[in-house]
Amino acid sequence: MHKLTDFFHRHSRSSSYQSLHRDPAAPAPKPEATAFPTEADIYRHRKQRGVNLGSWFVLERWIIESPFRSAAAPGQSDLDVARGQDAKQVLEHHWDTWITRADWEWLAQHGINTVRIPIGYYHICGADASVLNGTDFAEHQHVFEGAWGRITDAISTAHQFNIGVLLDLHSAPGKQNRDSHSGTSAPTPAFFTPQNMAHTTHILTTLARHLPSLPNIVGIELLNEPQPDSHDDALRRWYTDTILSVRDAAPQMPVYISDCWRTDEYGGFVAALSKAPQRLDGVVLDHHLYRCFTGEDVNTRAEAHARALVDANAGTPSMFARVVQNLQSAGGAMVVGEFSGALNPNSLAHLGGGPAEMKARKAYLKAEIELFERYCAGWFFWTYKKESRDLGWGFRDAVEAGIWPGVGLVVRNECERDAGRSGRRNTMMDKALAEHTSYWDQYPGNYEHFRFGDGFVQGWDDAYERFLCAGASSPVPVPELGFKGPWAKRRAEGYVRAKGGAGNVWEYGECFCCLWWCGHGFDDGVDGVCVEHGLIQGVDAARRDFIQIYCEGGA
Repeated sequence: MHKLTDFFHRHSRSSSYQSLHRDPAAPAPKPEATAFPTEADIYRHRKQRGVNLGSWFVLERWIIESPFRSAAAPGQSDLDVARGQDAKQVLEHHWDTWITRADWEWLAQHGINTVRIPIGYYHICGADASVLNGTDFAEHQHVFEGAWGRITDAISTAHQFNIGVLLDLHSAPGKQNRDSHSGTSAPTPAFFTPQNMAHTTHILTTLARHLPSLPNIVGIELLNEPQPDSHDDALRRWYTDTILSVRDAAPQMPVYISDCWRTDEYGGFVAALSKAPQRLDGVVLDHHLYRCFTGEDVNTRAEAHARALVDANAGTPSMFARVVQNLQSAGGAMVVGEFSGALNPNSLAHLGGGPAEMKARKAYLKAEIELFERYCAGWFFWTYKKESRDLGWGFRDAVEAGIWPGVGLVVRNECERDAGRSGRRNTMMDKALAEHTSYWDQYPGNYEHFRFGDGFVQGWDDAYERFLCAGASSPVPVPELGFKGPWAKRRAEGYVRAKGGAGNVWEYGECFCCLWWCGHGFDDGVDGVCVEHGLIQGVDAARRDFIQIYCEGGA
């Protein structure tokens, strides 16, 4: 189970390509204060293929009915359950039975390497009762105080199965959206007040301080699906201030923020944060994708929904490409924190049920996964399971019905011993370096092209270490490097510390985009240019090589 950790202890330094020319004036390598990558870094940067453990802690009646049977009216939210009869016993029984060790084992066996766990601020009161002060849940500490121990147990159990955990604050004081899954059944959000926003920052720093010292915590999502309306500027200020506060409590913790379904705008915001001082690095944008709610969704057939996700010129793929390029070039990343296979019944009605409908459902899921695998650092299906069977919303039901597509790369050949790998790497690096040099020598400048080669080799070796860790006999997809932008930025920072050359580190592995062009006088029609530097080219070349040599196929 801990082969990933053992492998990195054996391979903590990547090999170098000795035939590259080196700068004789470069300083001697300097040791980093903390070796990169650690086990936590591997969890946090690998491609996340995940599910939401919906309605485990934050309850939703449409997912599971039983905890609501004794709830107070209107019986739709956690607060309604807390005000009902025998709330403590009802909830603790649910927490202990909805997700068990058997579920973790099933998830690991089916290729899930990360889970997103929605929690409410009241679920943290067992760690620090002050999170309830002045809130709707202030009188219900005795109901929820047992949740925190179960959350930390969940993180520990997930670690035993090599599963990462993203903790998502789904319910904030005053509620941040109009839905009952934000904690109460109140019709309007009251989160966007100075008091509630400041208290939520306190809650998140409390969460960060009390997390167990386990490497599989991949991040904290500050707020699920906020609806800021006229409070957009206030939300962005709050995001910035809260990221800093969380980083004071947990300096290396990745932070995830919702795009509020305004992906371009918040993508630009996250990219700007990623270029800011170091404590604002490591911010991940979370986008949620559903195709079953709007009038347009209802009037679109299943086949058309699928086509719109695989057509590179269609709106959603174009947006993904644009936003992810911007984020990656700035050392950031995007995940799809929620999606499902659910379609409106009207989108499926023309199929008449039966095999035709199952085929269309599978094609739609496959289109979603292909889109996410191409552009995103990770994805999380909503939700793992429901109390009743549901092929659209239940991941487990979709898998067991045979409509979940194959995802990732599965090893078919022995990959621990491959004498030809370094030769293939060097051949590909020589070719890529020649193309890089030829292109940039068109433009006068003080280049150090050997740094591109250094980055390519590092990227190749890093990517292969992800693959090799899985073992040749593993029946599930191997881990992959998913958070390329953040990884490249960390590697580039270490490279500069060791070998200098900050002015040309873009050739090795730091972002290079239209901002560089504008700063150097090249402003003639190059807006949006983003050149993949050596490290990311090395990562991508290694993946192509791995597929050709070792794999049965992949997304």
